[in-house]
Amino acid sequence: MKILVPVDGSVSSVNAVKKSIEIAQKYNSAVKLINVISPDVSRTFRRNKQFWRQVDGSIISGKSKAIRNDEIPKDMLEDSDELLNSIVSKLDLGDIEVSKQVLIGEPYTCILETAEDENFDLIVIGNRGFSNIKNFFLGSVAQRVISESKCPVLVIHTDAD
Repeated sequence: MKILVPVDGSVSSVNAVKKSIEIAQKYNSAVKLINVISPDVSRTFRRNKQFWRQVDGSIISGKSKAIRNDEIPKDMLEDSDELLNSIVSKLDLGDIEVSKQVLIGEPYTCILETAEDENFDLIVIGNRGFSNIKNFFLGSVAQRVISESKCPVLVIHTDAD
C-alpha cells in the first residue's frame, strides 16, 4: 500500500502525516510526503523580497540579484525541503519507508497527478477550514482533491489527534 500526504506546514497537514504514519505502521505501507510550491506564492515571495531589498538598501549597494519570473526562488525550495525534513525528523517512523518531494505548480493538480502517476492507494490530506469557528468546512485544495481523485482520500481536521 502507498500513501500520499500533501504537507503545507499547517496543523492539519502535520496531523495528516501523523495519521498516515499510524496507517502505514498498521498495514506495512510506504508514505510519500509532498510540498507543493504554487507559482502564485512564488511571485508574492519574490515581490516581497524585492520590496525588502529596497528598504534595506541592497538595491542601491548593488547586492540585489535579478530573479526571472519563471524561476522559483532558492529560498522557497530550501524552506520546503526543510519543512519536510523537520516533520520527518520529529516523528517516530519505525520501519516505515518515507520519501519526500517538493513540487512546483497548482497544489491540487500536483497532488492528483502524483497520486495517479505513482499509483497511490490513499491520499491523506489536512483540512484547514475557512475560519476558526467553522472548522468542518473543507479548504479549496482538499475539496478539489476529494472530488477529482481516482483513489480514496482521507481528510484530517486541525484538531484531530
